[in-house]
Amino acid sequence: MVDRRPGRITRAFLRMPVYLYRGGLGRLLGTRFLYLVHEGRTTGRRRDTVLEVVHLDERIPEAVVVAAWGRRSDWFRNITAHPPRDVWVGRHHWARPRFRLLEPDELAAVLTDYGRRHPRAWRTLGPRLGLDRELTPTTARAAAARFPAVAFRPASD
Repeated sequence: MVDRRPGRITRAFLRMPVYLYRGGLGRLLGTRFLYLVHEGRTTGRRRDTVLEVVHLDERIPEAVVVAAWGRRSDWFRNITAHPPRDVWVGRHHWARPRFRLLEPDELAAVLTDYGRRHPRAWRTLGPRLGLDRELTPTTARAAAARFPAVAFRPASD
C-alpha cells in the first residue's frame, strides 16, 4: 500500500478527469477510466472519483477498479458504507450500480492481464505501489493481497 497520498498539485492534476465527466465530456477518456459518484460515509455529501479501469468485460458488462490506498481509500470506505449512486465508463452510465469485491485469486488474474495489456503503465505504477517493476505471478499475488478491487455492473443484471 502507498504510505502517503499525493500532494496538492498532484491531486489537482488527478481531479481533472472529474471535471471532464461533470462537463459531459467523459466519453473522451474512453473505457480506460470509471467515474464514480458516491456518498460521503460521515457527511452524506456527494463525492466524485475517477478511477482507472483495470479490467472491463463488456459482455456482462462489468468494470474492475483497484483501491491504490488499500482499504483506507476514501471512495472504497464510502461505497462500503453507502451504495454508489452512479458509475460512468465511456458512454455507459449505470445508476445505482451493483458492486462486489474481488477475491485475491481473481484479482491476481486481472492484474496479470492488465500488466500484459499495459506493460509501460505497470512499470510506472508498480514501484509507486511498493511492488516490483516487472509483473510476475508472485507480484500479482502480492498486489492482490494488499489492494482491494471492486467490480461494478449495472443494477439490472
